[in-house]
Amino acid sequence: QVQLVESGGGLVQAGGSLRVSCAASGRTFSRYAMGWFRQAPGEEREFVAAISWTGYTTYYADSVKGRFTISRDNGKNTVHLQMNSLKPEDTAVYYCVADQDLAVLTTTPRSWGPGTQVTVSA
Repeated sequence: QVQLVESGGGLVQAGGSLRVSCAASGRTFSRYAMGWFRQAPGEEREFVAAISWTGYTTYYADSVKGRFTISRDNGKNTVHLQMNSLKPEDTAVYYCVADQDLAVLTTTPRSWGPGTQVTVSA
C-alpha cells in the first residue's frame, strides 16, 4: 500500500483560496488513482475529487465542481487540491486517498492519510 500525508490546511475567509497537498510514499505511486474526501463536524465522510493514475481523468462532487481542481505530479509523488471561491460549508477535515481502482476510490478507497483541517470563516 501507499502511505499518505496531507499538508496545506488552514483558516481562510469565504471567497478565498487554499491549496492542500498530499505526499505519497512508495515506488508505485504512479499506478494509483488519487483523490480527496472530507468530513465536516457531525457529518459522514464524503467524496470530493479524484484523478486517474495518468492524470487524464478527473471526477468532482457536484458541490465543488467549477471551484476545486485536482492535479498530480507523478515525478514528485504528490497530489494537490486547489480550492477557490471557498464557502463556510467547505469547512472540514480533508483526507487524501489512494486506490489502484479509480471506481473504488470514489466510494471506498483503501488508503487514507491522517487528514488536514480546512476552516472557512464567513
